[in-house]
Amino acid sequence: MAWLHTWTGLVLGWLLLAIFVTGTLAVFRPEISHWMRPDQPTAAVDQFEAIAAADRYLRSHADGAKRWFINVPEARETALPLYWEAADGSWHDVLLDPGSGQLVKQRATLGGEFFYRFHFELQMPYPWGRWLACFAAMVMLVALVSGIVTHRRFFKDFFTFRPKKAAQRSWLDAHNALGVLALPFHLVMTYSGLVTLLSMTMPAAINALYDGDATAFYAEQGLEPAAPTAAGITRPLQPLAPLARSAIEHWQGGPIGDVTVTAPGDANARVTVFRADSGQLQMRGAGVVFDGVNGKVQQVLVTPGPATLTHDVIYGLHIARFADYPTRWLYFLSGLVGSLMIATGLVLWSIKRQQRDTKTGKAGFGTRCVVVLNIATVAGLPLAVAAFFWGNRLLPLARPERASEEVLCFFIVWATALAHAALRPTRAAWREQLGLGALAFALLPLLSAITTPQSLPASLRQGDWTYAGFELTALGAAAALAWAAWKVHRAGQALPVPRPARKPAASAQLVEDTP
Repeated sequence: MAWLHTWTGLVLGWLLLAIFVTGTLAVFRPEISHWMRPDQPTAAVDQFEAIAAADRYLRSHADGAKRWFINVPEARETALPLYWEAADGSWHDVLLDPGSGQLVKQRATLGGEFFYRFHFELQMPYPWGRWLACFAAMVMLVALVSGIVTHRRFFKDFFTFRPKKAAQRSWLDAHNALGVLALPFHLVMTYSGLVTLLSMTMPAAINALYDGDATAFYAEQGLEPAAPTAAGITRPLQPLAPLARSAIEHWQGGPIGDVTVTAPGDANARVTVFRADSGQLQMRGAGVVFDGVNGKVQQVLVTPGPATLTHDVIYGLHIARFADYPTRWLYFLSGLVGSLMIATGLVLWSIKRQQRDTKTGKAGFGTRCVVVLNIATVAGLPLAVAAFFWGNRLLPLARPERASEEVLCFFIVWATALAHAALRPTRAAWREQLGLGALAFALLPLLSAITTPQSLPASLRQGDWTYAGFELTALGAAAALAWAAWKVHRAGQALPVPRPARKPAASAQLVEDTP
């Protein structure tokens, strides 16, 4: 089990660390998007006013469309996204100010959506990124279970940390303590992550029982009404806001999530109002289907059966849309603990292998590769995240491919960190990348104040805690990275001067390469 734990953690550890870090950032996806769109409206608006504004816009600009989709803003969202499928099958989307009903002229950016998508798609074409993420999650589950078997002394490991012992012992204590600290969270997140893509990774039952018709499977769950066929007869559509107000009476409180209109302006028009999944543990909420012409209730989407409810609760635990801000911060901190657990495990392996190489008098190529990948992932990934935010403020607003260029900034800096780690001595590479990451995050509020009308002091005065919270968190990340860089620097100064040996050049190199 120790062997299995070591090698499953090592082979995909760098990928798992990237998945954990981006998933942790995705906990605050709307808040990140809010900071990256400083020109977006910030004032909250009544949901029914937002639906009425969306209704007016779609009637004017999407007449004759096959379907309308309205994502009704909630407490964490202030803009109003609209989508529609035109008669020719093309898709269109806009973003409205729900208060005025006018288009929001905002900078092109993926915002927090980039971290959310990277978390399970890895910026790869469908379905390959999702397959790889699922495989990595299965490896993570194996590593966790084998780690539990290997480290049976949970309470002792949790309360044992000796930072001033030998490097291997200190890193092992840190790895064990971090693993025990949030072990239930790690297990739930890993297993529930597999459940989110269950229909893709384990489709045999659906294929066998429904002849491969996934639509029939979802229809039997009772959560997605069958889409009607347009009759080709023009009829006026009922106002959407009163229908949404009526839908709330069919579930026990809670905000509206989405409004879907099928065949608007047709005799067979259908309006479906879904309850938001925020404030409840399960992923999907209740819904009500109305006749779009006369406004009568056609179907109430009832509470799912036990199997579907179990799936939706496990799914809901993973995406955490139910969480209020204290719970969301707990998710965020637990995700950081998981990221540090993976990072300490990777560093621990390289330390043990370097100590073995020191005894044999030769440095292995595989050990050097692991050290380089450790630096590029543990220190280089935060630097790449900072570069993504810097790109949002520095790229010209008029560039048509601006959103994809922000992502390109992320990957260019990450690739540069890998090259830097390969070319520089180990300790210097750790120190420089951690220090540069600290500087990038520390200067982010200043950069934002220079390039946008918003600033951290102004946000604090206005009570815009979403914007201010992002920049205060960036300063916290800068402090953590600066502390790590200082610790690396101090450890380098504390290294003993090696005595002359038969192979002084090799010995000096080994001392330099010990983190």
